[in-house]
Amino acid sequence: MQANNLFRSTCAVIASLLINGAQAQSLRPPAYPLVTHDPYFSVWSNTDKLTDSPTRHWTGKPQSLQGIIRVDGKVYQFLGAVPTTYQAILPTGELKPYTALYTTKNPGSGWEKPDFDAKGWTSALGPFGDTPEAKTRWVNSDTMKDGIYVRREFTYDGKANPAKLLLSLNHDDDVDIYLNGTKILSKADYVSEYVLLPLSAEGQKALKTGKNVLAVHCVSPRGGSFIDVGIVNLITSSAITTATQTAVNVSATQTEYTFTAGPVGLTVNFLSPLLLDELDVAARPVTYVTFTAKSSDGKPHSVQVLFSESAMIATNNAGQTVTAKAGQTSGVTYQMVGTQEQPVLQKKGDNIRIDWGYAYLALPQASTGSRTASGEATAMKQAFTANGQLPTATSKAGAEPAQTMAMAAVLDLGNVKQATAKHLMLAYDDLYSVQYFGQNLRAWWRRDGKTTMPDLLQTAEKDYDRLQKKCTDFDAKVRADAEKAGGKEYADLCVLAYRQAIAAHKIVAGPSAAGKEAPVLFFSKENFSNGSIGTVDITYPSAPLFLLYNNELAKGLLRFIFDYSESGRWKKDFPAHDVGTYPLANGQTYGEDMPVEEAGNMMIITAAVAQIDGKPDFAREHWPTLTKWAGFLKRDGFDPTNQLCTDDFAGHLARNANLSAKAIVGIACYAKMAQMMGDQKTADEHFTLARELARKWMQLDGEGDHYALTFDKTPGSWSQKYNIVWDKLLDLNVFPAEVAQKEIAFYLKHQNTYGLPLDSRKTYTKSDWIMWTATLADSDQDFQALIKPIWKFANETPSRVPLSDWHETTDAKQVGFQARSVVGGYYIKLLEDRLKSKK
Repeated sequence: MQANNLFRSTCAVIASLLINGAQAQSLRPPAYPLVTHDPYFSVWSNTDKLTDSPTRHWTGKPQSLQGIIRVDGKVYQFLGAVPTTYQAILPTGELKPYTALYTTKNPGSGWEKPDFDAKGWTSALGPFGDTPEAKTRWVNSDTMKDGIYVRREFTYDGKANPAKLLLSLNHDDDVDIYLNGTKILSKADYVSEYVLLPLSAEGQKALKTGKNVLAVHCVSPRGGSFIDVGIVNLITSSAITTATQTAVNVSATQTEYTFTAGPVGLTVNFLSPLLLDELDVAARPVTYVTFTAKSSDGKPHSVQVLFSESAMIATNNAGQTVTAKAGQTSGVTYQMVGTQEQPVLQKKGDNIRIDWGYAYLALPQASTGSRTASGEATAMKQAFTANGQLPTATSKAGAEPAQTMAMAAVLDLGNVKQATAKHLMLAYDDLYSVQYFGQNLRAWWRRDGKTTMPDLLQTAEKDYDRLQKKCTDFDAKVRADAEKAGGKEYADLCVLAYRQAIAAHKIVAGPSAAGKEAPVLFFSKENFSNGSIGTVDITYPSAPLFLLYNNELAKGLLRFIFDYSESGRWKKDFPAHDVGTYPLANGQTYGEDMPVEEAGNMMIITAAVAQIDGKPDFAREHWPTLTKWAGFLKRDGFDPTNQLCTDDFAGHLARNANLSAKAIVGIACYAKMAQMMGDQKTADEHFTLARELARKWMQLDGEGDHYALTFDKTPGSWSQKYNIVWDKLLDLNVFPAEVAQKEIAFYLKHQNTYGLPLDSRKTYTKSDWIMWTATLADSDQDFQALIKPIWKFANETPSRVPLSDWHETTDAKQVGFQARSVVGGYYIKLLEDRLKSKK
């Protein structure tokens, strides 16, 4: 399988870095990547100090990794804050199903009172709604205008302080909550997850020792439906002395922290070896965590390290029950944990986590004095604190709630004087990754149907030394290449984007014909936008990273869209927007098409794939489909009707000039591919048309010193014309150079503190598009002038989440989106350099 050669270690680059004293990034990331493999196996730290908060899944839910070092019997926490835990006074369905009385007909006055006679109400399991989490179905419909009324009885023993109690609430939409007949909360709109709110003064007063009644009314006049309410008591844990964090460095494949723990220095390195030139390695869901201790006073010190991983890494919510198991294979000993239920590919959506398959924590068997265990997290931590070891018997019989359970390892580094290192591995086996038009597909690493996770752990352990070195060399090369292409700030942003862009995808083995190797399918997930899988207008901005480092993955972003049309399942003469909702790729689920957007995207990225390959073979495989899409662009692309584009959050727009530019570039890309295939007549016809349309575009959209947002030319309107960048990258020569020059000069006058707004309608922006817009610039000075405000945003944003691509240019706050693959588009300047070198 062909892969790009950019991963080859370049000694000259490394030597140059050492000679010139190149520094690590000074950028403070919004969040720090720790474990980054796919949309489900993705753990981050959202605080600058590793001990200031629990580690989290990219969605924000705690997935606790904890680390404690014991030096001469004294313990210091270096990884993760102790996760907040709660005692349920009245549990929500997040913890366990419960029985409640409900009705969907207005019960009349007094229904919320403790002594109300609920005769005729139905007894059923909660929560209620139309989501996978709901135990009893309740849907929004014209026949259920009254919404849902729910009553729950519970007993309060009077021991917990009412002032410290919290309401646990998840509602869609408006909700009124009563306690013993007193209204304690009225909340409009909806939330997409459980939130904790202080029990109001009215609630504290209404609560009484003994029997209580919580009554809830929820209406859902639009969209989905869901209601769940409970009451919890915050449990505080005793603190452990924290190690002093002295530094943190993020490189393309690694995040490394250094600490002082008394007389010992500790380095903790998280390595996710996403080396795209080795597809089998990149597809392995295995992260290495390495601990290196060294005496700082010249004396030997007894050192042990505890590392624990919450069982919640294998669940969607805290209340799911899990089972644990120990095992060993040649060279490796491991613990594994997964849900008791194992609902493989049964959930789809955005703000959810995997609850099937198994998480693994593994140690090399050669690690003398080290061992693993599974059990109650608190008990294992207490045993280590007391004696530096794990309890002899830890695992409980049967299933236990995920929030209490963990896998753990103790690594005994012995009497440390010189630098001493040991490592472990974190892995996830999802069994099946994606459902593709009814067929469950395996992850790429399991494509033979025989390889097991223990097999993979053996292979990964044997590869540890090699991958450590190769990743370190690659990280240095990425930084050096990016700095050469666009400056230090640009390099910082590329480094930060690398793992995030890859980990928002899943590498899957597609269906294969008899005797043929399975094709690579590279499915994206629309993280915190709408949860779609394989979205074309996510592929488009993400593609530069994969075009640069492995063209096979770029093709893997396109294959399922071609297949969708060519199979006859998608019957329109433009491409689909998506192939489903992650992880179910059974057909488009987005409610509206983006005809010009997706046709242009597919045409442009297919042409880029051909350019990188240096041959048109991939385009030739799909030529009839590409020809159909080119016909659509010629018919409907130049002056788009009122429709969405990839910036759909900004709303519908007719006569969108930037979308028109995409259609023009798409037609030119068709011409380029025809030329590569030897069809000069078709190439000349379409190049001529594209250039005619470009001149017409300039006339229709020209607005003096810039080009307008739409052909209607609303006074003062403008937009980033980022789609034109492919005219430059692919040497199409459709738009005269004056277009980009005029636009860049205009943009430089309209930047805000944290970047160039997307267009004249709002002050928010998309950082990936700024990168593309900046690449239109002819000078390094202009490029860097547009890039530096993005660096400032990433460095100063108060939104501590995996890098958001949609932010306010006035205050650096996240508007929406996080952890998305589109930051792969940051690599477009590097891609430009690569394409120039091929000329």
